[in-house]
Amino acid sequence: MSSAGAGMHSSSSRPGKEREDGGDEGSHEGEVEGDVDFDLCGAAAGWVEARTSCPHLPTMPHAGADDLARVPPPDSPCSRCHHPTENWLCLICKDVLCSRFINKHMLYHYQETGHCLALSFSDLSVWCFACDSYLDVQAILELRPVYEVAHLLKFGQRPPFRSLDVLDLSSGQNGSSSSQS
Repeated sequence: MSSAGAGMHSSSSRPGKEREDGGDEGSHEGEVEGDVDFDLCGAAAGWVEARTSCPHLPTMPHAGADDLARVPPPDSPCSRCHHPTENWLCLICKDVLCSRFINKHMLYHYQETGHCLALSFSDLSVWCFACDSYLDVQAILELRPVYEVAHLLKFGQRPPFRSLDVLDLSSGQNGSSSSQS
């Protein structure tokens, strides 16, 4: 989930930029200075909204002790090219393959096998190739066990999960309407 562009404003996207660059130079001095471009939001600002559900979750094996024990360490190399970084864990078969920015082995794995769910060892984000979207591990309970194991292996501690009471789940099964304090 990337927010690399969030909060950063390109001067060419600010309202009034045309006036700054030419024409009435000086006649509108200070008009844009300090203004915030509120039109830059969502994908336009580099923010990616992760899905809170995915129809492909049933393809994942049950997160039992045997399956979770098969999660390899986050520094595992790609099983095909042995590249040491930018690797993803297939959440179906637990194979480790490199990203589309290296040799595309995880992408090829999805195309060859249909295994569409993967966890990035770089930032522990989860991607569904079939949905072409990131998945919110905080909101999707089925992803929490494997995410927790990967987090423990990478950082040596449990991840800080948000309370389900504060999550806005589209399924309506959240506790946001409860009056717990």
